[in-house]
Amino acid sequence: MTSTDFDRRRFLSTAALGGATIVGATALGGVDPDQAFAAQPRPLDPAVPASSFVEGRITAIENGTLLKVAGSYGERNSVQLTNATSVWKLHPVAADAAEVGDGMYARGLEMPDGSIAADAVWLNIVNLDVVIRGIGRDRLALGHHSGELIGRISNEHTVASYAGAALTEDLSRIRIGQHALVLGAWRPRDGAIDLARVSVGH
Repeated sequence: MTSTDFDRRRFLSTAALGGATIVGATALGGVDPDQAFAAQPRPLDPAVPASSFVEGRITAIENGTLLKVAGSYGERNSVQLTNATSVWKLHPVAADAAEVGDGMYARGLEMPDGSIAADAVWLNIVNLDVVIRGIGRDRLALGHHSGELIGRISNEHTVASYAGAALTEDLSRIRIGQHALVLGAWRPRDGAIDLARVSVGH
């Protein structure tokens, strides 16, 4: 990814939900990004296998459904997309939205050959604490650590939450200087973030 730390390990630790057979995202836990980041681990049912997690960057895609993934710490994994895999990339998408170069997290069941049959895949998901440094018609300038990121606003997918209130499409109350938590999809080609949600006063 870039030098910006997108806190992959926090995602993996908090997304650790129970295991089950591969029947869709609701079997192992929601594919909704809020659930993925906020869910607390729960005890596994001893009668079913534990779910497995993979994170890293897609280095190759074989036969359209087998993702080759290089992990952050040198590990190599294969993730098999099935007809029951739920995929998120700013919003729920088809499996063919995965591209070489995407960062990803996958949750699923380990197969005898060592691959992971994915129940849910999150592509380029990021969850960042930022400061609003600039506001444009279709973008926000976001201060993160010592750098700056561009958050791209989508009329179809970007919503806001103010002080924990319900999500709204009204972004007019976002102000320069506010601290915010942004959830979105990182864009490998230019380093920007496609914004799914901007939470102010969280």
